Amino acid sequence: MRLDKYLCDALGATRKEATKIIKSGDVTVNEQVQKSGAFKVDDHSIVEWQGREVQKPGPRYIMLFKPDGFVCSHEDGFNQTAFMLLDEVRIEDLHFAGRLDVDTTGLVLITDDGQWSHRITSPKHKCDKTYRVWLADPIQPHYADEFTKGIQLRNEKGLTLPAKLELVDAQENEVLLTINEGKYHQVKRMFAALGNKVEHLHRERIGQIELCESLEPGDYRYLTQEEVDSVWG
Repeated sequence: MRLDKYLCDALGATRKEATKIIKSGDVTVNEQVQKSGAFKVDDHSIVEWQGREVQKPGPRYIMLFKPDGFVCSHEDGFNQTAFMLLDEVRIEDLHFAGRLDVDTTGLVLITDDGQWSHRITSPKHKCDKTYRVWLADPIQPHYADEFTKGIQLRNEKGLTLPAKLELVDAQENEVLLTINEGKYHQVKRMFAALGNKVEHLHRERIGQIELCESLEPGDYRYLTQEEVDSVWG
């Protein structure tokens, strides 16, 4: 594919705009500046504009470290939307593959591939999600068994599916919780049912995809092909 066509598809730019971008000298292919729109790129080419990789045309798969105070929606009358953190074109085509509450931090996956996100969010696929949880009160010895058996949530007919609870730091009331459901405020409601309160909640993993340690709150990167494929099992 020609470089100018690649940029048109990836950035949603016109051919004239793509030509101007290329001639500015801000576009590199495999770390080499290219000023010709006719330059050929392929599936292995790494195209960057102003130091940021330009994702190849096609579905986008993004990992975001969501900070506190941002909502996972396109519009909200009270809070900032997490989409504001993305420096991407065609934001309106993207959606969240599993949301987080406004005060919950950590891993959020964003895509424009509906089938891929359905694989993560559909209850029948039971995709594991791991959260680091800080509680208001000490962790009781019976908590782990309660989560394994399932917990009766208020206004729910049945028990939650079995979940795995691991103690991290008893003094800090810190645990890791892995669930494979996505009920409304589920983690907070599970601990509330046991008489405890979640002080802070941070998602670390979805399926086999872990939040990248190099990301700071508000940062994001594209998923590797291996991470994308892991969702399909």
